Amino acid sequence: MNDLTAKLAATADRYNEVAKLVTDPATISDQKRYAGLMREYRDLEALVLAFRQYEMVVANIASTEELLRTETDTEMREMAIEELAALQMQKEQGESEIKMMLIPKDPEDHKNCIMEIRAGTGGDEAGIFAADLFRMYSKYIERMGWVLEVLNLTEGTLGGLKEIVFRVSGQEVYATLKFESGVHRVQRVPETESQGRVHTSAATVAVLPEAEEVDVVLNMNDIRKDTFRSSGAGGQHVNKTESAIRLTHIPTGLVVECQDGRSQHQNYDRALTVLRSRLYEAELEKKNTERAAHRKSLVSTGDRSAKIRTYNFPQGRMTDHRIGLTLYNLGAIMEGDLEDISEALKLHENTEKLQAGQTI
Repeated sequence: MNDLTAKLAATADRYNEVAKLVTDPATISDQKRYAGLMREYRDLEALVLAFRQYEMVVANIASTEELLRTETDTEMREMAIEELAALQMQKEQGESEIKMMLIPKDPEDHKNCIMEIRAGTGGDEAGIFAADLFRMYSKYIERMGWVLEVLNLTEGTLGGLKEIVFRVSGQEVYATLKFESGVHRVQRVPETESQGRVHTSAATVAVLPEAEEVDVVLNMNDIRKDTFRSSGAGGQHVNKTESAIRLTHIPTGLVVECQDGRSQHQNYDRALTVLRSRLYEAELEKKNTERAAHRKSLVSTGDRSAKIRTYNFPQGRMTDHRIGLTLYNLGAIMEGDLEDISEALKLHENTEKLQAGQTI
């Protein structure tokens, strides 16, 4: 820890500086800067508190060792030896925690996100699985206290989904959900299967950090706007008016549709949000590709076309292929119990960063 002392002292100085800035009226009047500083304050506060606790443990170790050098009473020495062993364990735990906290967060981790689920190979069963995944994420989002807003939905057959796009807002949303991007595979007997054979189907999940206007500046001359009548649910209102919006970004060919809002204006705003996020994510993907050329790619920056997870219903098993994690509580997972998976993926990524020597 000696080589980290200077870095931690500098972190404590920055913490004190930020603490003053967040109470400055000039800072409070600039909401964007204030929000950024408050995020930094919370992150630094946890690290500074952990370091202060660590320093207290180190001081207690020194005083206990001094006691052992001078104490002659056998009973007192035995108590001191036991206390020293416990303090040494606390010291090691503190060092590990601080090293993990020193790992830099991705700049996008604090953002809200746009999630897209699409049915893949497997016909009707793939659409049903896409709907199951949406239900699973909906339950998880509710458990986490986040907010889900459907932006666009295209229904499939037999109660399935061809595609659904939704926004998730809350604290550290992208930091947690970014690991879900990729191909999700299901193995089970479809309801339409008369002979009881297990089929394999798939759905793709994309998780995009929600881009703010400052992240991506759109030239509105590059965007073609088309209106059309909604084909989804919504009653007579959407069927009688051309409230659905299609935006085409001419330079890239990206197309975004939104039809679940109650008005053309609402759908237009939602479509812009999705378009901006897709363009932002494309830029991030370029950066991640460049990073991967210099180091091993992390689980959160993998190829979206890669198979990341298998849900095997006959065996009640879920396997995450990126980290070799297998859990036999598939029923609970499909009800939104994803905490163990999320924590394992975060730990794996942080461990990789630690091994690569990445610290603040």
